[in-house]
Amino acid sequence: MQRLFAVFVIGLFGFSTSGCVTVTPAPGADKVKVTNSPSDVAACAAVGNIDAPALQMGVDSAAQMTQFRNEAVVLGGNVALVTVIWPNGQVNGVAYRCP
Repeated sequence: MQRLFAVFVIGLFGFSTSGCVTVTPAPGADKVKVTNSPSDVAACAAVGNIDAPALQMGVDSAAQMTQFRNEAVVLGGNVALVTVIWPNGQVNGVAYRCP
């Protein structure tokens, strides 16, 4: 009976955590400013487009914004302008390098 309980607890833990998705911030991602105001990037140089995929089961909005910041870092940006947030949760934007 103890073994059955242990198997149940381990299985329940695995089931409850299997849907959780974490996104590890890239080095420097915590310094990326996210904005939706074009005036914030008026004096900056665009370095590329950002496309954070739609939210999927187990992915929260914080993980998605971490992914958005990570993509800005990969492109060499330090500011990320959000241009569109789609109903399915996909986020599009532009990475900028600002002084």
